[in-house]
Amino acid sequence: MRYDLCLPWYWEYDDVFVGMVERACIEEGISLWQIKPDNLLESITALYKGITTFKTLLHRGQGDVRFDPIPNWAREYNARRINPLEISAWSEDKATMHLELISSGLHTPYTVLLAPFLEQPVVQEIDLTPLGESFVIKPSNGGGGEGVIVGASSVDEILQARMEFPEQKYLIQAHVRPQTIQKSPAWFRVFYANGETYPCWWDTNTHIYATVTAEEESQYRLGRLRDVTMRIASICKLDWFSTEIALADEFVVIDYVNDEIDTRVQSAAMDGVPDEIMENIAKQLVKIAKENL
Repeated sequence: MRYDLCLPWYWEYDDVFVGMVERACIEEGISLWQIKPDNLLESITALYKGITTFKTLLHRGQGDVRFDPIPNWAREYNARRINPLEISAWSEDKATMHLELISSGLHTPYTVLLAPFLEQPVVQEIDLTPLGESFVIKPSNGGGGEGVIVGASSVDEILQARMEFPEQKYLIQAHVRPQTIQKSPAWFRVFYANGETYPCWWDTNTHIYATVTAEEESQYRLGRLRDVTMRIASICKLDWFSTEIALADEFVVIDYVNDEIDTRVQSAAMDGVPDEIMENIAKQLVKIAKENL
């Protein structure tokens, strides 16, 4: 048997998103194969024996190595992979993306790039002056804020931070002070999926989202958020991701590319993604599978 879309997943909080994908598959008239821990062994066995196969892979099994044979099979047999692992690995490198965005004319915070500690244990003298009184230290491949130090102010903090993830490059970035719109910081997270963009206001303290309305987009000239996100998509080549953008003197890309999106929805978690946006994302991802039939 051959399925149109394969969706491996294990995280309990993916359940609402998976339901959205399931409904979208029904609407588009395509078949869905869910692979979960309780059917993982039999599914991988059927896959490698050629009993059951699939055309497109939407992989949510990252982080559990038991699921790795599925994307490995997909790569070997040229199945369509949404956010292929090798492209994800490249785009998740913040140091690489920093240089790519700059070369494409996008604005980023003032940044000092440092080689990994293991490659260069002793660094040259660092001029902190352009960074201001305090700055952000972040490893190039950290996700979910892991290893990020906000409010650093000394070279010693930088040197100590490099040893936490000694195999990674580090970015030392100036703080960006956003404009104020409607008494709130002009700070946004924009979601991208298969050519569509979904801008949200994003509170950096509470991590709560609010959809940018069409009226707000027009009134405050926020359409540029979509343009910047589409530019990032053309660079990173991912099918879906989110990006963090602040409006200072211009639109500044803060957190470049996040492709392992937290799919929790707002109706189930205060800091979840607005339900309508996540549902639209699910529909766009299913369209990729339908286009691959």
